[in-house]
Amino acid sequence: MSEVCIGVLLSQVREEEKLLLRALSDRGVEPIRLYDRFLVFDLTDPADLPKPDLVLDRCMAHSRGATALRLFESVGIPTVNTSQAMATADDKVATTRVLAAAGLPTLHSAVAFDTESALAALERIGYPAVIKPVTGSWGRLLARVNSPQAARSLLEHKRALGSFHHGIFYIQEYVDKPGRDLRVFVVGDDVIAASYREAEHWVTNVARGAVSRPCPVTPEIAQLACRAARVVRLEIAGVDLVETPDGLKVIEVNGGVEFKGLMQTTHIDIAGAIADYVIQRARGSVLAPAMRASVA
Repeated sequence: MSEVCIGVLLSQVREEEKLLLRALSDRGVEPIRLYDRFLVFDLTDPADLPKPDLVLDRCMAHSRGATALRLFESVGIPTVNTSQAMATADDKVATTRVLAAAGLPTLHSAVAFDTESALAALERIGYPAVIKPVTGSWGRLLARVNSPQAARSLLEHKRALGSFHHGIFYIQEYVDKPGRDLRVFVVGDDVIAASYREAEHWVTNVARGAVSRPCPVTPEIAQLACRAARVVRLEIAGVDLVETPDGLKVIEVNGGVEFKGLMQTTHIDIAGAIADYVIQRARGSVLAPAMRASVA
């Protein structure tokens, strides 16, 4: 019988989740599968709530995941990642702000709430520029604009869609990548592996067809990725870096990341590293991010 109990918050079991569940089982920890679509939280009497020693978040639906993590935390169950860290990571505005406030190199970015103010921000950043949704993943709904005319057309179209998601304009400088960017996988205080994501298109997400290639982890890459993950308070993170004429810069910091593409570039057992970490966290042998920060 295992000394710890790990719950895994799931939307569905993809390849990564199969590997994680198997890695936990191989270590003598039989995980509890917490499918988001089946969970029911009695908000006034949570006595029947499953009470594992720790919940590992692998939920694909960000809104469901955020709510579930908060509810588990409200009854004293630690989560990896925490709801606060995931809320920051899922919000590009919040992520960019904390990175910049901590002095980490990141891309010139701005946020605006009206077409005219967004056009003014674009003039300040310069063309071409990229307009992104504040939330979202897999490289969806990104747009590069090359002129004020193209930008106005796009902005007005987004406003016409009506959703509040399209009424906040996150604007970022465009970087002429060398056909690739970097995905760096951080677990705890360590970089587990890194890969180049190569594509002919300027969007280099694997979900959009990019190909993962091995990337040597240099001290510069490791230090920058670990700093970025810690600033966002993520314990398990995929940190996206880009090579610029001014050196490496952080594009995004992601929680709950997929690692299927990364597995093709390394012999490292990524699922095993995650399993080892969450078991140690459940045992209390690894400090939570807030405690690590206080003793650093």
